[in-house]
Amino acid sequence: MRTALEGARKGTPHAELLSQRQKPAALLEEIVRWLDEAKAEDVVTIDLAGKSSIGDFMVVATGRSDRHVGAIAEQLGRKLKEKGLGRVRIEGLEACDWVLLDTGDIIVHVFRDEVREFYNLEKMWSADRPGEPTTAH
Repeated sequence: MRTALEGARKGTPHAELLSQRQKPAALLEEIVRWLDEAKAEDVVTIDLAGKSSIGDFMVVATGRSDRHVGAIAEQLGRKLKEKGLGRVRIEGLEACDWVLLDTGDIIVHVFRDEVREFYNLEKMWSADRPGEPTTAH
């Protein structure tokens, strides 16, 4: 997905840029709803705009056990596939202490509580990015 700046350089109309941004936002709403249906706990969404080019949003959620983490991830993967997103990358299903689902625009992390606490992704990605250094002329 192109950034707004890349789109502006290539002459992409503003309405198309907004449309590109709204598609991941609509999917994000569905992902959060599906996580709720799977009884995921402490679901947090993080807007990655201006912070990273890895995606538009990140979602962090907790499962009560490794089995619950795996079930959440498998259910979410199935829903995404049904939605037509068959190329979702899923990693971590072997151990199920941290499973990552990457849709391209949205990255979902499902953790066991202790693992989530250890990595603390919300703190790292929610922090404001420092301003770009400027040089005096």
